[in-house]
Amino acid sequence: MSPGGEEPFIAAVKPLVDAMGGEMVPPDEAGPDDVVLAWAGADIVAVRLPQLADSLDHILAAMERKQGRPLADLDRKAKQEVVRILEVRGAFSVRHGVETVAGALGVSRFTVYNYLNREKEA
Repeated sequence: MSPGGEEPFIAAVKPLVDAMGGEMVPPDEAGPDDVVLAWAGADIVAVRLPQLADSLDHILAAMERKQGRPLADLDRKAKQEVVRILEVRGAFSVRHGVETVAGALGVSRFTVYNYLNREKEA
């Protein structure tokens, strides 16, 4: 990239793009669904957003890294907290979200629904 301040801008947005599972591409390679980011009137980078199902997998992988072990190895209370966080992040609006989360946690769909209902009652 040219020395017009693009590198600091890219460095600033990279953690956000990584956190949501996106991909940064040159603006001239942007597709119709990509988001082109501009700075000081110039297109700097395009962000290719992930599909929703890919985002859920990315979120689960990030949570596993944060925990330092597989989500299935967490105790019940920690799994309930994971479900609460995922609900806030919209994980269960994704098709097969409950099934995907249940598989990652090593529990049944019924258990995930129980965790969700428990949160609503609290």
